[in-house]
Order: sequence, then structure tokens, then C-alpha cells
Amino acid sequence: MALGGITRYMGFLDILGLARAPLLHVAVDEGTGPAVVLLHGIASSSVTFDNVVPLIRDHHRVIAIDLLGFGESPKPVTSNYTLEEHVAALKRTLRSLGIKGRATLVGHSLGALISARYAAQNTPSLSHLILVAPPVYLPGETVLDPIERIKMDAYRRLYDYVRSNRAFTQASARALAKLLPIKNAIEVNSGNWRAIVLSLQKCIESQTTVTDIAQVKVQVDLIYGTRDVFLPPAGLRVIERMRGVATTRVDGQDHLIRPGLAKEIVRLIDNPSPPTRPIRLVNA
Repeated sequence: MALGGITRYMGFLDILGLARAPLLHVAVDEGTGPAVVLLHGIASSSVTFDNVVPLIRDHHRVIAIDLLGFGESPKPVTSNYTLEEHVAALKRTLRSLGIKGRATLVGHSLGALISARYAAQNTPSLSHLILVAPPVYLPGETVLDPIERIKMDAYRRLYDYVRSNRAFTQASARALAKLLPIKNAIEVNSGNWRAIVLSLQKCIESQTTVTDIAQVKVQVDLIYGTRDVFLPPAGLRVIERMRGVATTRVDGQDHLIRPGLAKEIVRLIDNPSPPTRPIRLVNA
């Protein structure tokens, strides 16, 4: 069957609800104890959590997954990489692992947005949700402060440039990856380019994260570094003020999960915050 025929056939199955979400690559599944599921961000893979896994595998079952289109997970030619498709693939994969009891779900960046939607729809399977550096972008007209509205628009213009200049983006990502302490923490190549572009459009730029978090019925911990340039302050403030969300700011940390940020994530995994706790600033 030609590619066009496959696409039409898969679209027909989607309409009927018969298309099965692909199983994702489980890069890490080790340790015993309460399950902790780790989801990475855009243009990365499960290596995002290289500084977290060694700290919890002696008392948790640690499961690190490559998201749809990234790492060693499938990259379906028919996928539009919507939030729904990411969540469906995650749900099928977690079901296949036979997890006992409720799990802690930890999502970083794009993985945080996927985690929020999954948690909103699958509360009985979770005990705790940890959102690490979620890029929450609000519609420009809803941001009252003119300076913050300019910043929000600047992020969107940056994303437009990233999508429109593939060669520049790939070259920049290769150069940056060489400087980072985690090998392959950033991967932008021909294999995942489509997943990057569509996930950026359909999950990050067009998102419902605030609404998703509002529907989560388990404790939510928000954690991010004070030097993270990818997080618009206006979006963070909305989440920080939501009921059931506790915030930890880690001084001096950026978007990468370096040892200092990893240590605080592990602390939250082992000791979820009370939902009414005020914002906490820690030194990494």
C-alpha cells in the first residue's frame, strides 16, 4: 500500500477508534518498590534523567520512557504528535508494564505537559505528579502585564524561527549538545525533526496545561530552576496559585536536570509536599 493509502487507512481507523497507540521504548525499568515513571522533554530522550535514576533505584521501581517520536520510540509517519497521541502511547505502554499500585509520574518540559494531561485523565493510577520546568504559555491577550505579554510573544516568534530554519536549528543543537554534561541531552536530527516540529506546535504552543492541572486529583509538585530561560513567569504564576500545587524553586539551576535539581526532584519523590505549602526556594 502506498504511503498516501496508509495515511488514509490509518485516518479511517482513527475515526472508528480502532487504531492502536504504539508501544513506547522503555529505556529503564529497574529497582523495586513504588513505581516512579520519568518522561523527558522535547528534542531529548530518557537520558534527561541520568542524574535522577541512580538516586532512587534502590527503593523504587524506576521507569524511564522515550516519548513518541524521540529516542528509540516509534516515529509513525501517520502521527500528528498531538497531546492526545502522546498520552495514548504512554497509557498503552504503562498498561503493558504491569505496574502494581499507584505510581509517581515525573515529567520534564514537554513531558510535564503530557504528564499533566495523563494525570487529569488517569488519576486512579497515580499517587503523585511532579512537573519539572513545564513551559506554560498563555494566550497573549490573557497576559495583562505588557512586558510579560511581549516576552510571551517572543517565545512564539522564536519557535517560528526554529521550525522555519531546520539547518540552523540542527547545527545549533549539535553545538550545544557538545557543551552539556549529559550525553545526548539534546538531539535534533532527521529522525526526530517531524516529532519536534509537530509536538512544539500541538503540545507546547497550543496547550491546555492549566485546565489539565485543574482536573488532577492527586498532589502536584511544581519544581524549576531560577535560571531557566524557557519558562514564562506569567504561566508559572498561574500554576503556582492553583489549589493542590506546591512549588519548589531551585536557586541557580537551569532547564537541564543537573545534580542539584535532580537532588530536589528525588526529595519530592520521596516526600511529596503538602498542597498548602508556600513557595519554597532552595539552594542546589
